[in-house]
Amino acid sequence: MIAHHVLFWLKPETTDAEKAEFKRGLETLENIEVVRQFHIGSPAPIERAVVDTTYTFSLILFFDDLAAHDIYQVHPVHKTFLENFRVFFERVVIYDAQ
Repeated sequence: MIAHHVLFWLKPETTDAEKAEFKRGLETLENIEVVRQFHIGSPAPIERAVVDTTYTFSLILFFDDLAAHDIYQVHPVHKTFLENFRVFFERVVIYDAQ
């Protein structure tokens, strides 16, 4: 099992409508056949020194194995998402775990 966790910080000038559009773009990634589990989130209202709540969206995808992860990375739906929405990113951090 591979967990692919992506944290997105959108540019400060991103409007609420653009954020909603961005989230709809993220939702398309669930349709990629190698994605086993899928979650989109935003920072929970938890105030602890070790919790980072500065990001805009969290995306967590689970794949059966590294081969499935690699298919996802070059999948046309993923590439389309990146082409259409990378303009909104200020920062992206990815954590992959097995």
